[in-house]
Amino acid sequence: MFPSSRKARLFSGVAVGALLAAGGVTALAVVSSSPGVESAPNAHHPACGDLAKRYPSKLLGADRSEAGAPGVAVWGDSAVVLRCGLTPPRPTTDPCFVVNGVDWVLEQGKSKSGKKVLVTYGRNPAVEVTVADASPSAGDSLVDLGDAVKRIPQKSRCV
Repeated sequence: MFPSSRKARLFSGVAVGALLAAGGVTALAVVSSSPGVESAPNAHHPACGDLAKRYPSKLLGADRSEAGAPGVAVWGDSAVVLRCGLTPPRPTTDPCFVVNGVDWVLEQGKSKSGKKVLVTYGRNPAVEVTVADASPSAGDSLVDLGDAVKRIPQKSRCV
C-alpha cells in the first residue's frame, strides 16, 4: 500500500504514466458522448452510491459533468468516464498494476480502436474507468480516483 502523502501520489501517477507509455499506449479514447454511456449492471449497488458521493469535481483538469445514468461519472468532454457496478474481473493475463493502493487491470479486449479501459481488481462491485487523450499525466486520473474507489473493500489482489 502507498502512504497517502502527496509525494506518494505523485510517484504513483508518474509510475502509471510510465507504465502506460511503456505498454504502447499512445492514445486513449472513450465513449463519444456522456449521454450514451450506459450504467453497469449493478450500478444501484450501495457501494456505487457511496462512491458517487466521493467523485472528485475535477479530473485531469476537466470538470465533472452530469452523466444522467446511475453509477456513471464523466469528466470533461468524456475525457474520463467512470462506471461503477461491474462484475469483478476473473484472474487474467491482462496487465495489472497498483495505483494508490488500488489494483487495476488494463482490459485489452475492450481496449480496441484506441480505447483503453481499466477495471478495478478484487473489489465488488468493480469500477471501470475509460480515459481519453494519453499524456504523461494520464495515470493521474487513477491516482485521483483511488481514495474514492478504496471505499469498496478489496477481497483479492492481482499483483
